[in-house]
Amino acid sequence: MTGRGRDDGRDRGGAEAPAAGRPSIPTDDEAWSPGSATRPILVLGVGNILLSDEGIGVRAVEAFQAGYQVPDTVEVLDGGTAGMDLLDVLAGRSHVIIVDAIRSERPPGSIVRLRGEAVPALFRTRISPHQLGLSEVLAALKLIDAEPAHLSLIGIVPEDLSTTLELSPRLAAAVPTLAAMIAEELAGFGFPVAWTDTEPGAPPAPRA
Repeated sequence: MTGRGRDDGRDRGGAEAPAAGRPSIPTDDEAWSPGSATRPILVLGVGNILLSDEGIGVRAVEAFQAGYQVPDTVEVLDGGTAGMDLLDVLAGRSHVIIVDAIRSERPPGSIVRLRGEAVPALFRTRISPHQLGLSEVLAALKLIDAEPAHLSLIGIVPEDLSTTLELSPRLAAAVPTLAAMIAEELAGFGFPVAWTDTEPGAPPAPRA
């Protein structure tokens, strides 16, 4: 895999956008350590699927995995509410894309894309305990010089956080858009993925 090197010019701002299985967390034997080979790009969906729209990140990466042909250079992970357990998962990655529900004054269903330092800053205004864990993980990775060189967040404002496995209709309708944005973000990093046109109900191809 070829990844972009660490540089001072990474995008630290945010831009507003239009509205499987569960892989296991690596064991200690599989954990990253300094000097390890570069790890695949990580697409990480997080959230609690028991609380309706709080699980949108997990649902979005499931749709992405079903609707796109994901190469070996990209790892897709349902991080659930793992929090600090994700330390070894994130360490040493060149690129990480996180998908999650976010707190915002924008209307429910609004989608926001953030990059660089704007991502941990947003997690400090958390709507769920797992986001505190993510904030701590990112801070810890920075201390040990193992933070991702390129960090992106695709976030969406939830409408319903009640106890149910079902997404609200508004956010369910946004899942294909989120999946397409993941593909678009990967293409922007130089790792395009192909749309699986044989998958029923697959999300649309990313915008040109």
